[in-house]
Amino acid sequence: MTEERRRQEINEAVRAGEKTLVSLRAAQSKLASARNWGIWDMLGGGLITSMIKHSRIDDASSYLESARTDLKIFQRELKDISDFSELGIDVGGFLSFADLFLDGIIADWMVQRKIDEAIKQVDSGIMRVESMISRLKARRGV
Repeated sequence: MTEERRRQEINEAVRAGEKTLVSLRAAQSKLASARNWGIWDMLGGGLITSMIKHSRIDDASSYLESARTDLKIFQRELKDISDFSELGIDVGGFLSFADLFLDGIIADWMVQRKIDEAIKQVDSGIMRVESMISRLKARRGV
């Protein structure tokens, strides 16, 4: 691979990584909002609070789907560059169905726990993608 072609592949990977970060950060923001509404819901917020929380969860879920697609593209771009390994992120379900039908403290607590787990996974994904982008940019200059 020529040096020019390698730089082009690195630039494509950087762009794919940056697109992934946009999706992950949007999901992160919606999950943080869902967590805050979830706290209010557990404190007796009622139906409106629960609906807002689930709206935020649905929004986050949509961004996470985009992030999964973006990560697959990022992984493909990384494969085009030798000595860059794959990365992945796994985000589970949110149990929103259980919370809507079992609007009690146990269901609210379980949803809150799932939101917290998802936030940790998204935070980890952001750190990994940022690290990979930094490494790519450092290689681009070589």
